[in-house]
Amino acid sequence: MATSATLVATIAVVPASAAARPGPSAGPSVGPSADATTGGSPAGGQGADRLDRAELRAALAGVPEAGVPGVLAAVHDGRHEWRDAAGQAYLTTIRPMRPQMRHRIGSITKTFVATTVLQLVDEGRLGLDDPIGQWLPEIVPGELGAAVTVRMLLNHTSGIGNYTNVMVDSYAAIDRLQVTTYEPADLVALGLAMPPTNAPGAEYSYSNTNYVLAGLLIEKVTGNEPADEVQRRILRPLKLTGTSFPGTEPTIRGPHSGGYFAPFAARDLSEFNMSWLWTAGEMISTTTDLNTFFRALLDGDLLSPATLDEMLTTVPYLPELPELGGYGLGIYSLSTPCGEFWGHDGVVIGHLAYSMHRRDGTRQVSSGINVSHYGIAGLPDPHPIDLAWQTFLLTAMCPSGDVAGRSTETVPQLPSVTRMPGNDAVVPVG
Repeated sequence: MATSATLVATIAVVPASAAARPGPSAGPSVGPSADATTGGSPAGGQGADRLDRAELRAALAGVPEAGVPGVLAAVHDGRHEWRDAAGQAYLTTIRPMRPQMRHRIGSITKTFVATTVLQLVDEGRLGLDDPIGQWLPEIVPGELGAAVTVRMLLNHTSGIGNYTNVMVDSYAAIDRLQVTTYEPADLVALGLAMPPTNAPGAEYSYSNTNYVLAGLLIEKVTGNEPADEVQRRILRPLKLTGTSFPGTEPTIRGPHSGGYFAPFAARDLSEFNMSWLWTAGEMISTTTDLNTFFRALLDGDLLSPATLDEMLTTVPYLPELPELGGYGLGIYSLSTPCGEFWGHDGVVIGHLAYSMHRRDGTRQVSSGINVSHYGIAGLPDPHPIDLAWQTFLLTAMCPSGDVAGRSTETVPQLPSVTRMPGNDAVVPVG
């Protein structure tokens, strides 16, 4: 999936099926259990609460009105947090979306995996410029293994093809993925069999194959499963109890919503064997856990200052348009009307997620919706869901006092989570 590669002025998508776009939402789920505020000083003082809850609720309520079954979100500002949800968790059962629900986060997994690789760099067990053939000679042999480095995997400049482009090429493929267990080496083999997108290191080209290789690299260096290393190094120390690698277990354990692939209408795909994405996009999390993780990461609690600087050194998506942002090592930068944010987005079958954060941690937003692929091929104007969700995200990222005005003209600066330009025959995922 090339979501973070695509910062475009117009998001060309097609409407979701009528059955995947329910009628008017039951409204946001608000109240004491859905709206949390912690600590803080009176408005105007240090740590002042700048969360305009009425504005946030109104923007969030607009997402189900645009056609999403349900949406959840957590916004953090200083010592204050707002959590809420709107719409329905399921299309066939009246059950409201709740802000604490667990959600598949797709490619946001990459930030956890990259952080784990970079901790190995900090420990001197691995070098960013080590050729991957040094570590995985049986999997990436010869000239390619000698030319592609660890850094190139993490910033998507390896030139290795994106295996999901050939794996997820039909509706029948989605049924197959749901129930099949895949071996990581077989996923890599699919990517290596594809034509290279560029010479190693030459330019950015998003590829899930890179992060399956990163998982195999963690396994090789540590002798442990990548999920166990992420658990030991990140999840347990940060007490991220809602975050996990499900492995081949298809069920999302704990409270969660359904997951709807728009062309399949009301069929719930929340139960899914995620081995086909593995360390490229397997994880489950909550919006609160995501904010906690990114705050710790950007505060320097997980990496040394020098290695964090390496992580935040980006390559441009489009060299001719550097203002569109760029991709670092498992994280990307995004320009907004109120400054630069860092984070990642994720797409799997049935769930989409965004997690975006100021570098200093003063403003954070994580959000998810429980429908995907409502637009795969092109009409010239943005889909109402894109506009509504991105309007909420922009409202959440940019308090009114930080920007002179917000309008739908600025909304499409955010990455598209619904399509991959130039290849409408495949389903973007990851």
